[in-house]
Amino acid sequence: MFRYTSSSQISLDDFMDNLGKKLNSQNRWVKLAQQIPWDELAKIYAESLSEDMGRPCKDARLVIGAIIIKHKKGLPDEEVIPEIQENPYLQYFVGLKEFTHDPIFDPSLFVTLRERLGRSSFDQFSQKFIEKVNSVEHVKKKKASGGRIEKKENNQPSDQAKDFSNQGQLLLDAVVAPQDIKYPTDLDLLNEAREHTEALVDQLWHPEKGKRKPRTHRQIARKSYLKTVLKRRKSKKELRKSIRKQLGCLARNFKIINQLLDDRSDNSLPFSNRNLKKYWVVQEVYRQQKQMYDTKSHTVPDRIVSLPQPHVRPIVRGKAGRDVEFGAKLSVSLVEGYAYLDHLSWDAFNESGDLICQVENYKQRFGFYPASVHADKIFGTRDNRQYLKDHGIRFSGKPLGRPPKLSKEEKRELKKGLSVRNRIEGKFGEGKRKYDLDLIKAKTPRTSESWIACVFFVMNLALWLRADFFVSNFLTIFKWPTTLIPIFKERFNMVMVY
Repeated sequence: MFRYTSSSQISLDDFMDNLGKKLNSQNRWVKLAQQIPWDELAKIYAESLSEDMGRPCKDARLVIGAIIIKHKKGLPDEEVIPEIQENPYLQYFVGLKEFTHDPIFDPSLFVTLRERLGRSSFDQFSQKFIEKVNSVEHVKKKKASGGRIEKKENNQPSDQAKDFSNQGQLLLDAVVAPQDIKYPTDLDLLNEAREHTEALVDQLWHPEKGKRKPRTHRQIARKSYLKTVLKRRKSKKELRKSIRKQLGCLARNFKIINQLLDDRSDNSLPFSNRNLKKYWVVQEVYRQQKQMYDTKSHTVPDRIVSLPQPHVRPIVRGKAGRDVEFGAKLSVSLVEGYAYLDHLSWDAFNESGDLICQVENYKQRFGFYPASVHADKIFGTRDNRQYLKDHGIRFSGKPLGRPPKLSKEEKRELKKGLSVRNRIEGKFGEGKRKYDLDLIKAKTPRTSESWIACVFFVMNLALWLRADFFVSNFLTIFKWPTTLIPIFKERFNMVMVY
């Protein structure tokens, strides 16, 4: 049956009266706000600020909550503030005392916050949240099982816990967080560099009587670039010829810029810091491209693929559809569904070298070594296998050498151990699909690292929220006691595949 009630819509005042002023205590944002250790996060945030200098900053819970909302809902910076203005639950989450229609701050503050906090602060945020969740769930689980509760200060493992045998599973893998840059080609990069040098020539040139402006042949260079780049199919010979022309134009522009600088009466540089930095990057791009052109190769150490973001490097991955990715490479460990960002680098590295460090980090966090390590075959080096064997840790990968004859049970166990690693692959998929890990839109290295670390922090928050929602509703449906919630949550985190 078709219905249309637009003509009978009540007024906004009546709608607000019918809505009432009570919020649902079971709302996800209300429950998450009660679980986050805001005081401890505020102390970490305060470390990046001065107590005596500068203007009073925004409340710590306000800015940290806004960053969480941004990544949890996958919103751009400009949309976060209107979203909070329209939602009373979000205003409660960020710590406001009452509902307001005023914006909490300007969206441009997000850039300053990412620059101020850095990766280390978000890593500490995530660690504090996981510690609180584990301590609370530990107490509830002990009560549910009728056992005795041991008090621990600062969630550090007691001496008794350090004597426990190996426990738990440690999942390891590496991933690349791609930056938001144009797909780089040598010809496009040289053309952009040439245009920047031409802009610098225009800035340096001042008309004087009897002198002509140096000729950069920019129209000829632009026409040559378009003639090649607009072709659907380009031969290697055509590309090489067009690259040679762009290199020649760049070399001529460098000579003109140097001559104009020498002709200046004062020794000061007329460029802004931004243009000067980009000019240095252009010179390095020219050197790299000239070297590759002369040697007829396509590789060079520390290759620059973006003028605005020269810190980005090509990372060869060999994935389906993506042989090369452009961004930071991450080495991540996963324990009971919670992800830890152990290593971040803008240069390519062999992730197998992080295994020992990641296992030792596990020991430091929990007081004992893992019972098993699940990773792909690149981690199964002889040194890593020997280290795991010395510490009584089982490696899930296939043994080296000739394949041994295994029974059906042994084959089943080996296959089961290999399938466990799918959880960390699913965690990467979750970050890239839902939390903007597939396209880092920050510009500088520090803000990009903050973005990445914040994604892992929010994913850990979302894991607890999902587990709490699923288990609570599951027990409600079957009318089981709520004291079983922590036990079910632990099982949920261990078996859930994202």
